[in-house]
Amino acid sequence: MPRSRRRERAVEAVESTGLGPRDLLAEATAGILQRPARSVLTALGTVLGVGAFVAVLGLTATASSQIDARFDLLTATEVTVEDIAAEQDEFAGRAFPADADARVERLNGVRHAGVYWTAGTDRGLRVTAAPVGAGAGGRPIDVVAASPGALRAAVPTLAQGRLYDGYPSRTKQPVAVIGSGAATLLGITTLEAHPAIFIDGKPFTVVGILSDLSRKADLLLSVVVPRTTAETLWGPPARGAKMLIATDTGAAVQIAAEAPTALRPDHPEYLKAIPPPDPGTLRADVTSDLNQLFLLLSGICLVIGAVGIANTTLVAVLERTGEIGLRRALGARSRDITAQFLAESGALGSLGGLIGTSLGTVTVVGVAVVRDWTPVVHPATVAAGPAVGLTTGLLAGLYPAWRAARIQPTEALQR
Repeated sequence: MPRSRRRERAVEAVESTGLGPRDLLAEATAGILQRPARSVLTALGTVLGVGAFVAVLGLTATASSQIDARFDLLTATEVTVEDIAAEQDEFAGRAFPADADARVERLNGVRHAGVYWTAGTDRGLRVTAAPVGAGAGGRPIDVVAASPGALRAAVPTLAQGRLYDGYPSRTKQPVAVIGSGAATLLGITTLEAHPAIFIDGKPFTVVGILSDLSRKADLLLSVVVPRTTAETLWGPPARGAKMLIATDTGAAVQIAAEAPTALRPDHPEYLKAIPPPDPGTLRADVTSDLNQLFLLLSGICLVIGAVGIANTTLVAVLERTGEIGLRRALGARSRDITAQFLAESGALGSLGGLIGTSLGTVTVVGVAVVRDWTPVVHPATVAAGPAVGLTTGLLAGLYPAWRAARIQPTEALQR
């Protein structure tokens, strides 16, 4: 719009009684449309900030509603029991009895249970594919002592062979089950030739190769041997032994309460049972963490948007000094000038808030459709989006509006 036309509008709009709401709206609209490209770029920061604000709250609400349904069934049916006897009594020795598996598996609701630990932690065990050699390219391979119940509780998938059962465990046979990662390191690709591995020079027949594990996935990079064999060769664990228990659905909390007493009725305090996390608590924690992280990011976007609005409004004040002086000379008061520029910045913020709210809502619905979820967007969140944009615009326009209100008519008209 030509400067002369803008001055004519200023003469028509300004009266001694000040600017009315309709005048303010007309002037704010004219100021925004005078440079539409700059106004769009100015509102972009608010669009991103409010869009992120709405999308974050909507996505976290949507994800939270799915956590209960998607809560991992394996985690909900897993109990771990740790040996903490050394913390209670330095002379207590090991806490797990020899028949630990049988004691726990007699509890109602237990599917599988077994003790396991990393063997030879005090000295280190060398695993090789030949009696003499560096073995596995010099890369360490953990040797895990595990009872048959511990392997079954891990829900393994076999690539080849089988798991060792109670007989090798009772007779202390030198057999091993290896994970697919360990097999690759050792160069074992098939069991047809009945390969053997050597742990500290002692031969172990490989009876199975694991391709996957639902629990204890780290065993894929380990060599697993019977608990009794490990105790005979390298002694019982000084510390670090654990029991893995797989339970029926809904029985995990009860089993966690009963297992220490079933294992050590004389000293249940020597054992610490860890039940699965509560789904409701987990949902609250996830929601809180997501909200804190992403609301911080949306807050940063809003700050960037506010800075953009403030910068544009301040530039507009400097460019329109003559117009402001003319308004003041015709009777406009300082508060009229302040209201005019606050209206412009507020309009930019509101526009950004409306567009951002729309984009945020579309984002939530789009993600929910892709993930086959039910979208959840609270009405309060949708209502708050434009309000946040308006507030951001008003706060950003405070300083430029104050600067405009301080311009004196005589100084402005001389420029």
